[in-house]
Amino acid sequence: MAKNLDTLTIEAFGRSLRTGEHSSAQVTGHCLQRIAEDNGRLNAFTLVMADGARARAEEADRELAAGLDRGPLHGVPISIKDLIDVRGIPTTAASRVREGHVAARDATVIAHLRRAGAVLVGKTNLHEFAFGITNEDSSFGPARNPHDVTRSPGGSSGGSAISVAAGMALASIGTDTGGSIRIPAAACGIVGLKPTIGDVSTDGVVPLSRVLDHVGPLARSVVDAWNVYRALRGEHEAANLVLPVAHVRLAVLRRYFCDLLDDEVRARFEESLERLRVAGATIVEIDLSGTELIAAVYMTIGAADAAAFHAPTLDEMPERYSMPVRLRLEAGRYLLAEDYSRALRGREVLREAVDRTLSGYDALVLPTLPIPAPLLGAPSLTIGGRTESVRNLMIRETQLFNLTGHPAISIPCGTTSLSLPCGIQLAGRRHQTEALLQVALACERAMM
Repeated sequence: MAKNLDTLTIEAFGRSLRTGEHSSAQVTGHCLQRIAEDNGRLNAFTLVMADGARARAEEADRELAAGLDRGPLHGVPISIKDLIDVRGIPTTAASRVREGHVAARDATVIAHLRRAGAVLVGKTNLHEFAFGITNEDSSFGPARNPHDVTRSPGGSSGGSAISVAAGMALASIGTDTGGSIRIPAAACGIVGLKPTIGDVSTDGVVPLSRVLDHVGPLARSVVDAWNVYRALRGEHEAANLVLPVAHVRLAVLRRYFCDLLDDEVRARFEESLERLRVAGATIVEIDLSGTELIAAVYMTIGAADAAAFHAPTLDEMPERYSMPVRLRLEAGRYLLAEDYSRALRGREVLREAVDRTLSGYDALVLPTLPIPAPLLGAPSLTIGGRTESVRNLMIRETQLFNLTGHPAISIPCGTTSLSLPCGIQLAGRRHQTEALLQVALACERAMM
């Protein structure tokens, strides 16, 4: 039974909760037990809210017995990235800069989760201030991939992904500024959704870039991610699932996005495309214009926004930042207004290019991560005769859709010979996150 609970989806839990097979108190207790057993090894949580979680789970069970059903997240144990305010709880952002902080009120998404009946089990570890993608630079120490503790779980929402993959929560809430939901989802073998920009409120979330920040779910299935996404928006009806894969038209992005891929990642990606073809999906290969702009435009906007937000504390307490994060923030202070303005124009060029490329297709398809989860501390990797920084490789496939605001989701698509997960990424039309989720569900089922 314990093993089954480790992989229980929200959808399956909801059915068993309403038939009396499981209770919220039972499943929440199991998650808390997993945290107690494994957090010392994986370092997924910065704070465990055990007493509050048990009390809320028991309340959820009483509510259901009395006829009050709050919807798909009723009684569901969920973890929260420690960048998001929970009333009366510290929001550390995994940084000594935030020592002594206690949130005065709930972030909007937390208020929505409470109304949906969710059980908050704790705050999860992250790359300091979300300014990194390996989850190594944290005042709580590095988080560790549950598939191999010598490797990164991806970041910055690494602790969130670990908590779901390791049975410590049924879902988690993360943030994504350049891939920080999708990257750890791929590295840990779960689903991660970055909605359309503005779909989900960032009120009460410590910003990295107000232009690029998104809030979204990490979960064990597309249906679960869909239902959490709805709750984050304050909508509590179950997802409407109808689209067959045979109706799906997909455009595979080859140039740039498939130029630098680990051999086994490439193999899993191609196998996934073949399964989709066999299932009846229409798949066309296509190029996207403007890819040479992506890295520079992203770096300029992200670094400048982050440096502007952190300017006061960089002046007052620079020694409290981890050195790698501090250096990136300081570099951002040297960007000129002209650079930023040019980058904003580049962002519009890329947005229009993605819009054009999506015309006639339901989603774009590309890998999520070009490499399996890297070893902790590895500064660079060589792929196809080219040596690239781990950071640049890990963010290569995801940062575009933060710039353009299009919704994007990562779905597991097999493992390497070392049992390290791989992810396939789908990106949909702007302001059509639910349409993308329909496509993602169809693809998930076809690839199973």
